[in-house]
Amino acid sequence: MKIINWQVKHFKELSVEELYSIMKLRVNVFINEQACFYSELDDVDKHPDALHLFTYDPHAKDTASDIIAYARILPINTRYQGAISIGRVVTDLSMRQQGLGHQLMHQAIHTCQQHFNNITIKISAQTQLENFYQQHSFFRITDNYLEDDIPHLGMQYNAHTQ
Repeated sequence: MKIINWQVKHFKELSVEELYSIMKLRVNVFINEQACFYSELDDVDKHPDALHLFTYDPHAKDTASDIIAYARILPINTRYQGAISIGRVVTDLSMRQQGLGHQLMHQAIHTCQQHFNNITIKISAQTQLENFYQQHSFFRITDNYLEDDIPHLGMQYNAHTQ
């Protein structure tokens, strides 16, 4: 895979094309591919301290319309009391099995550490991805639960294993 150029922006910094491409990717994967019908637009994207981490297809001619990986980072107390959150972690179907998801999580953790110091990071992970997140030093902190009719579990980042 070509060298990835990661972008980190607040909501107001996103171009219209970037926002459209992010929403298209999230809807394609979370709603269409996973057949999970829920309100993807939750107003948290617009939080003034929320960060949007993404990268473009390095082979695309019109990069702004070809975002291939994305994660949303929410500030402390937005989703979890006393913790920041990484969520909406997604890679385009055509780019999977190439290590891009691992690069995305590495960059998301790094972005959290840069912008929020050493505050606890928590995630709500789909249960079938528990092993993936464990590879990035997350550990289980809850039993399984349903979120939008998909099995999930709560996980927390262990900074001491890095």
